[in-house]
Amino acid sequence: MTKKKNDKSTGKTPVGKIMIAVAIAAVAGFGAVYVNMGNDSNVAQTAITQSGKPERPAKSGLAAYSKGAMITFVARAEPQKLPEFTFLRDDGSETSLAEWRGKVVLLNLWATWCAPCRKEMPDLDRLQAELGGDDFDLVALSIDRTGLDKPRAFLEEIGIEHLKLYNNSSGKLAASLKAFGMPTTLLINREGEEIGRLVGPAEWGSQDAVDLVKAAIAQNSQPARPGES
Repeated sequence: MTKKKNDKSTGKTPVGKIMIAVAIAAVAGFGAVYVNMGNDSNVAQTAITQSGKPERPAKSGLAAYSKGAMITFVARAEPQKLPEFTFLRDDGSETSLAEWRGKVVLLNLWATWCAPCRKEMPDLDRLQAELGGDDFDLVALSIDRTGLDKPRAFLEEIGIEHLKLYNNSSGKLAASLKAFGMPTTLLINREGEEIGRLVGPAEWGSQDAVDLVKAAIAQNSQPARPGES
């Protein structure tokens, strides 16, 4: 006489029972049904929406702004210290990111030989015009090996009004910042730490870009001084 297999002995839940549970929950109006395949605590639970697609966990912090025109923006889980480096201003004098300490900075690495860099420069100019000030600056840093003259001529040619000219001609900066594609744009907090980056061109004149920068400013807002309300 053939004995029926005991479901408990196999450690598995019959597929039929699972499907019935899913159907009942769907009828009851649940947005998502969580199905646990067995009793093993090491087995991850899978969220299944009514459309049958896995439900993705909601993003938090700046990662929530990785969407639309900023879909390739990657927020860091923790702020990352950057290596120290210097670069030249338009007049040939030397500076560093320490000059921007206390501001949120969008550091855009670009070069005149990079076609996508050239294309996005007007958008970067508009972003600086809209948000640049006491809390934010956009630092467009050319890495042209020939120095200041070529990037200066390009910015003048396309009518850039709000971005200042900066250059690092060492040929080592991109590697130092682990920027292996051009353009690469780093979002930097008030302490000079990287909090996210976007590799490749983007629509920096879009509302998505504005929202991302505003969120970074709000996230890194400075506490009020004594006596200020």
